[in-house]
Parts: sequence; structure tokens; C-alpha cells
Amino acid sequence: MTAIDPESLNEDAAKEAQKEAKRERLFTRINAADKWFQVLGLSWISPVLRAAAGDNPKAQMNEVWRLLGVPLIAIGAFLIMWGTLAPQVQTSLGAIPGPGQVWEQAVNLHEDAQAKAAKEAQFYERLEQRNQRLIENGQADRVKDIAYTGAPSYYDQIWTSIKTVFFGFLIATVVAVPLGIMAGLSPYANAALNPLIQIFKPVSPLAWLPIVTMVVSATYATDGDGFFAKSFLNSAITVTLCSLWPTLINTALGVSSIDKDLVNVSKVLKMSTWTKITKLVLPSALPLIFTGLRLSLGVGWMVLIAAEMLAQNPGLGKFVWDEFQNGSSQSLARIMVAVFTIGIIGFLLDRLMYAIQSLFTFTNNR
Repeated sequence: MTAIDPESLNEDAAKEAQKEAKRERLFTRINAADKWFQVLGLSWISPVLRAAAGDNPKAQMNEVWRLLGVPLIAIGAFLIMWGTLAPQVQTSLGAIPGPGQVWEQAVNLHEDAQAKAAKEAQFYERLEQRNQRLIENGQADRVKDIAYTGAPSYYDQIWTSIKTVFFGFLIATVVAVPLGIMAGLSPYANAALNPLIQIFKPVSPLAWLPIVTMVVSATYATDGDGFFAKSFLNSAITVTLCSLWPTLINTALGVSSIDKDLVNVSKVLKMSTWTKITKLVLPSALPLIFTGLRLSLGVGWMVLIAAEMLAQNPGLGKFVWDEFQNGSSQSLARIMVAVFTIGIIGFLLDRLMYAIQSLFTFTNNR
């Protein structure tokens, strides 16, 4: 009969415990990273990592299939149907372009943007050389700072739309959150604001835009540049007027839903109004506030494109309208490039807000 060495058993147990602790740390890291994979729309990576770490590979592969395989098959089926059916549909601009034609125009727009960027760089280089020669010849008074006036590239129009929607969204947030807190804390403020919300919330941006345009035109005698340009302000204020309602409503709902025991505690502690709002109201209402912000940003992005098309303000909306008016054989494919661009940017804006929400709240809303 062989004797069992107690020291050997203890050593094996220690090694097993160390191995299990290492495995637990690995899964803790995977779970921590999973939150950010969800933010980026890459949640399928987590089950791949868990399967590689030995956590029920079959179940994890089923999860990968659900999160990655099924969406890829759906996208592939959509592209096949699009490529098959599109040539059979005739429009005033010709047959609807297929995926290959749309991709070709996307590449062309990228190349055009690169060419315009190079042309702009050459313009400023020549201007700098001219000004330098004038300075060397003692004619510094003839030095000029001339802005490049070429047509904006596709990327310039995308950037213009993004700046506009964020400016309008920021104004809407600054207005909506304080009003929502007031409405959530005071039944009288809620009674005062509710009729205005119900009346103005359904108003289309196409109705707001003429009013905003006339007000901005009356306020500014001359058109400025950048954030003070009339076209920029027209679009941004229209975004503000249409996108503030989801944030206002959700903020009021979140504040009014705070646990009454917490409110009673604030009264017992005799908190000031500011302390009550910053230490109690906002932390408790943040999940619903961020839900409203995500909705508002999505609404603002949709409103902006419509406003740019109607008012012919710089941005993606104007690009779509110009291509429609152009009526060339490539216009429809370029419009579809813009449609996909608008959708992708809308998705990225929502992911951005979800990332910010994940930093400030403990909810797991997707």
C-alpha cells in the first residue's frame, strides 16, 4: 500500500487554487471589457473571449452566432436583394444603383475630397509665398489673408452637419435639463410646462425653420462666419427647438420618480435646494436623463438633415438636395452614399451618448 504524502496534496491544492484565482481574474477583466464592447457595437467579442478561456465553449459560440453570425447573414441577404431588385426599379434619374455603383461613388467622393484638400493646401502655400515676397520687398502693407473659397468637399459637409447638430443639441440640453428638474420637483411647474410641451412637441422642423430664419435674419444685419453664420444658426436653432422635448420629458419623469424616502431624508437633513439637486436629484435621475439625451440627439440629427435640405444650408442635407437637382447619372448613387453616411453617423452619435452614459450611470441600457 502506497502512502499519501500530505505535503504533495497541499501543493496540488495550492496550485489548483492559484489556477482558479487566475481564471477568475481573467473573467473579471472580460466582464469589465464587455461594457465597452457593447458601447462600440462589438458585444460578440466577449463570448469569443469567454469561450477561449474555457467557459462553456458551445454556449458561448451560440452567443457569437446570435450576435455576429445572424446580423452578417441578414446584411448579406439585404445586399443580395438590393443588387437583384434595384436595376428593375426605374426612376426619373435612371435605375436605382446597386451596391457596387454606390461603393464606386463613395470612392469617387473620397478621391474628390482628397483632391480638393490638396488644391486648398496649394492655394494657401502660394498665398504664403506671395506674402513672404511682399514682406521681403518692403511691401508689408500689401500682405493679405485670403480665405479659400472653393466648393466644400463631402467631408467638409459632413463636418459642418456634425458641428451644427452638436451645437443645437448643447443648447437644447442647457434649456431642457433645468426645466425638466423644475417640472419634476414642482407640481406647479409641471402644470405650467405640460401644455406648452404638448403643443410644441409635435411641431415639424419644416414649420419652425421659416420662423427661425426670419428671426435670425432680423437679428443679424450681415452674415458672419463660423458659429455666427446665419445658415449655421438657422439650422442649429431649428435642431434645438425640435430636439429639446425628449430630454425635458425624460428629465421630469426621472426627477419625479425619485424614491420618496430619499426626498424625506433630504428634508430631515435640511439640505439646500442646490445640494438636494446635485447630491440627490441628478444622481437618481441620470439614467432617464441620458435616455432623453440619446433620443434628443437622434431627433436632432434627423431634423438637421431636413432643415439643411429645405433652407439650402451647408451640410449633408444640402448635398442630397444639390445631387437631386443635378440629375446626372451618378446623382442617385451619390444620394444613397449620403443616406448610408447619415445612418452610420446617427448610429455613432447614439454610441457616443451611450459611452458617456456608461461613465456616469450604472445602468446597462443598450
